[in-house]
Amino acid sequence: MTKHVKRRDLIKGGAVATAAAGASTLAAPVFAQGKIEINMVSTWPRDFPGLGVGAQRLAKRIGEMSDGRITVKYFAAGERVGAFDSFDEVASGKAQAYHAADYYWKGKHPGWAFYTTVPFGMTNQEHQAWLNHMGGQELWDELAAEFGLKCLAAGGVSVQMGGWFKKEMESPEDLKGLKMRIPGLAGDVMTKLGASPVSLPGGQIYENLVSGAIEATEWVGPYNDYFMKFYEATKYYYYPGFHEPGAALSMGLNKKFWDGLTEADQSLLRAAASTEIDEGISEYFAKNGEYLQKLVDEHGVELREFNDEMFDAFGAASAEVFAEVREHSDLAKRIHDSYVAARETTGGWSKLADAAYLAQRNRVLDV
Repeated sequence: MTKHVKRRDLIKGGAVATAAAGASTLAAPVFAQGKIEINMVSTWPRDFPGLGVGAQRLAKRIGEMSDGRITVKYFAAGERVGAFDSFDEVASGKAQAYHAADYYWKGKHPGWAFYTTVPFGMTNQEHQAWLNHMGGQELWDELAAEFGLKCLAAGGVSVQMGGWFKKEMESPEDLKGLKMRIPGLAGDVMTKLGASPVSLPGGQIYENLVSGAIEATEWVGPYNDYFMKFYEATKYYYYPGFHEPGAALSMGLNKKFWDGLTEADQSLLRAAASTEIDEGISEYFAKNGEYLQKLVDEHGVELREFNDEMFDAFGAASAEVFAEVREHSDLAKRIHDSYVAARETTGGWSKLADAAYLAQRNRVLDV
């Protein structure tokens, strides 16, 4: 009997020791040993081409990459909280993640705008260079931490169109009094030019345009805009967009949740988000030309190019807005200055490489 008791005690003691050893090697939390569930809210309508589908694709990819160990329960705008309530839902810890364009939060701090896009900002390639190799991510981490968040780039779109207008835009005077849906720092630029900017989530733009509550809107580009049916309420489609040259999308995570993950799981989420950048940008490049043709051929949309006078006005007003951003706080100044330095470096190279090549290619091929 004594012999059996000792053996039983030995087994019990060994189990306790093993559990203790396992616990000591884990970087917390306990749930990292088992399944993890992430509730992800977003600013996009469900199944919306490009933006919404991309967010849903990211949620699915995380599950696939973890072989089902990490599951993401995805909520489109309005399914759990309103589109613009996504930030607070995650910062408070009520949900673990959001998928959004971070310039929606510029009212909380102007620095957020730089992590989507800003007027006369960087293209997708340039933006990623800033984030990954020129200090952009470190400043983003500093900003996000102030709000209890950790953010990762998780998608993107190509250079955007200038927007949809019910009347032609021939001079800056035409902007005065114009009610236009345009978020981010670009909305502040429009205010400087006498327009009345309105910030609306995607799901509310069409109804406001049809009702006349707004007279113009920007959104993304032909691929997205085709499905929004803006052509039913407006006639003129302007390009290029000074306001969003390469908008980046983001996955924001509750920082306590993020800090509780193992390094392996953090790396998995980074990889899933990074994959969506490539997937999203390539999707827009593949689809925008096709859907632009549909808008013109099927719906009689009239393309217009902003003239130099308009762009000069956009530039002057943007300079005023950026001066105000720099005055907001030390962090806003550092984000702005880092962004501008990166734009100068990457832009100088782009001018010699991408821009020069494309100009010559288009000339030779008569495009």
